[in-house]
Amino acid sequence: MNTERIGTERLGADGPEVGVQGLGCMGMSFAYGPTDERQARATLERALELGVTLYDTADMYGAGENERFLAPFVRAHRDEIVLATKFAVVLDPDDPQARGVRNDPAYVRQCVEKSLQRLGVETIDLYYMHRRDPRVPLEESVGAMAELVREGKVRQLGLSEVTGSELRTAHAVHPVAAVQSEWSVFSRDVEENVVGAARELGVTFVPYSPLGRGFLTGSFTDADRDLGSDDFRRLQPRFTGANATANAALLRPLRRIAEAHGATSGQVALAWVHQRAAVHGLRVVPIPGTRRPGRVDENTAATRLTLTEEELSVLEPVAAQVAGARYADMALTSAGRE
Repeated sequence: MNTERIGTERLGADGPEVGVQGLGCMGMSFAYGPTDERQARATLERALELGVTLYDTADMYGAGENERFLAPFVRAHRDEIVLATKFAVVLDPDDPQARGVRNDPAYVRQCVEKSLQRLGVETIDLYYMHRRDPRVPLEESVGAMAELVREGKVRQLGLSEVTGSELRTAHAVHPVAAVQSEWSVFSRDVEENVVGAARELGVTFVPYSPLGRGFLTGSFTDADRDLGSDDFRRLQPRFTGANATANAALLRPLRRIAEAHGATSGQVALAWVHQRAAVHGLRVVPIPGTRRPGRVDENTAATRLTLTEEELSVLEPVAAQVAGARYADMALTSAGRE
């Protein structure tokens, strides 16, 4: 069994050192169908053994269930890990597909108290605004988050799916340690302005879905055909129908590069994301999600895979050829406001 621990990276200018690869925990209790809880808990432990110390969740994942699921692990390893959670997405109990957003100060405070209770901790290490509500001045929202830092309920602030200008505005109110958005071989819109702002401000970039929600690993090729009826990916345009067929063909260069390295397609996709740090001159800590210990071994091994300039050039045009949007409704993403 592999015992090699991954390297580390800093969150923000003065934040904690974390493993250079984190773990997205959403799928352990939300969005991707049934979970084997025992295996998921073993995945958390295995990740920590390999040096993964940033664990990412949100209050809307399973309407709080993901935070409750993580609570025993967090308490058992409180001094070893960096815990990230998020607020802002409002669920409708009568419509599982409906999403709202709230950023008002009263809601910020309401959410942090509930997350602290569910997680069973006194302080959240990294607290993200999950989505931006343009109806509320960003200065008010981030100002309320900054109050939580002063009160000791939160250590560092993060933003998810914001534009470069929004990141600059927020950072002027209170230092932002991390910005989180989708970033992968298939999804590169963040490079238009958010990446540059993060580099300029010294904000660490935390790419979510660096494996394209599993599509880049080849674990499924058509969500309607290959995944269960309760799997969220069936609602994402690029994973179904003609889009899925077209996008599956784009995986060929990943497979060829993987074969040359004796690696997997997923490892090549992750190595590409890790190498964005050098390409763009900023700190990058991707958070691939998984529910299986073996996948953690595979994913962390990608931190030791270096793609050549020729291989990077082969992957360069892939994102521009991807068919379908990241979400059916892009209004809640940074791309919807840029």
